[in-house]
Amino acid sequence: QVQLVESGGGLVQPGGSLRLSCAASAHTFSTYTIGWFFQAPGKEREFVAAITVRGYTYYADSVEDYADSATDRSILRDKAKNTVYLQLDNLKPADTAVYYCAARRPRNAKTITDSNQWDYWGQGTQVTVSS
Repeated sequence: QVQLVESGGGLVQPGGSLRLSCAASAHTFSTYTIGWFFQAPGKEREFVAAITVRGYTYYADSVEDYADSATDRSILRDKAKNTVYLQLDNLKPADTAVYYCAARRPRNAKTITDSNQWDYWGQGTQVTVSS
């Protein structure tokens, strides 16, 4: 059983930053690719970033894939803490959404942005960007 526990969401002003955390077991991080998606109200779940077991990173690189490509985001992994982070900087109101951590067994990287190609999901953490 893969369990993913997100935390770190909250209310932030435009231009601010948040670091979201996804905690899981050491076995999970040594076996699965870990990714982050966001889902705005009334919208589909969309890919933000992912990191593989070997540490390769992938990012959504079009405005269609992420609310605002001007928002800086970085995916980071701390093996000692069994945690993957999503650092979000220069947040904008369009970034308001529930952010989900997900895990999947390694497969063709071309499918990494497809939420249907991910096997496990956390419960989500709300991010609200508002003044």
